[in-house]
Amino acid sequence: MTEYRDSSSNNLLSLISGAFIGAAGLAWWLISEADKRKETKKQRAMMYSSRIQDGSEAIDSNKKINNVQGEKLEEKVEQLNSAIADVRRQLEELGQ
Repeated sequence: MTEYRDSSSNNLLSLISGAFIGAAGLAWWLISEADKRKETKKQRAMMYSSRIQDGSEAIDSNKKINNVQGEKLEEKVEQLNSAIADVRRQLEELGQ
């Protein structure tokens, strides 16, 4: 009779322990998935933020652009556009 009680209490203890470990594993998995989603959302925001500019960068660079004249200005704009395109490609590669 005592063996039966020990066996049932051990089974109950195993069941409770298993439930606790399972709940901890599920919680860990949910937290890691939330972190992954948050990181993905942050990367997408960075990818699209370069396309949405508020103009604050342009104010600082206006002084330098005024010194560049004629054809040099067009060359500078093309260089900047190509640098922006390169950065966008790199960010998109990171997002995949």
